[in-house]
Amino acid sequence: MPLTPHEQRILEEIERKLAEEDPRLVQSVSKATVAAHALRRIRWGLAGFLAGFILLLMFVASLWFAVGGFVLMLLSGLVVYHYLKRMGRDQLRSHGEGGGHFSVTAALARLAERLRRSRGNQ
Repeated sequence: MPLTPHEQRILEEIERKLAEEDPRLVQSVSKATVAAHALRRIRWGLAGFLAGFILLLMFVASLWFAVGGFVLMLLSGLVVYHYLKRMGRDQLRSHGEGGGHFSVTAALARLAERLRRSRGNQ
């Protein structure tokens, strides 16, 4: 449910006063968001997927490497999908859209935009 203009002004006033009183708290809270946590998990999932792919290519040495690599790729893909889906749901909630479905394309677009913004701030 969107805020009324009066509520929005009150919220902005509270944020401004908090930023003036304790800027380090505001900085630390802004970094520790759900999206940042999800992005970190997605990066780990992608690294696991890559490691699984490398193990899969080692089927020449042993079939067990290939099986282990496939399982690691499968689990990593599920982790990435889970956190992309969670980011999509959180994004829908934050925009006030109650129902709706998950769109991988939209989630990837938001992820790319966040990565661009974070690299621009550095």
